[in-house]
Amino acid sequence: MSKGYAEGSALEERLADLERSKRQKHQKDAPLRLAVFGSTADDAEPHFLGWADEVDADDLFASGDAYGIKLRRVPVPTRRAAPRRDGAAPR
Repeated sequence: MSKGYAEGSALEERLADLERSKRQKHQKDAPLRLAVFGSTADDAEPHFLGWADEVDADDLFASGDAYGIKLRRVPVPTRRAAPRRDGAAPR
């Protein structure tokens, strides 16, 4: 007779969680940085305005240059070697 809790979708989900946690152990946590998002007169959709340590969100709002400002912690983008335009390999 089955016990119910040791089989079926609950067991499958628990095993999937264990597998995900094993895979994520090997990945390094990306450093986070505080970013400023908001809307402007040119673009009403919220978008990236700058890094919080480089732009002053209060000044952007007070001047009317941006509205709906939110601060979010986002992963810091990494620099990848892009191919050069002349076709040469990156240094």
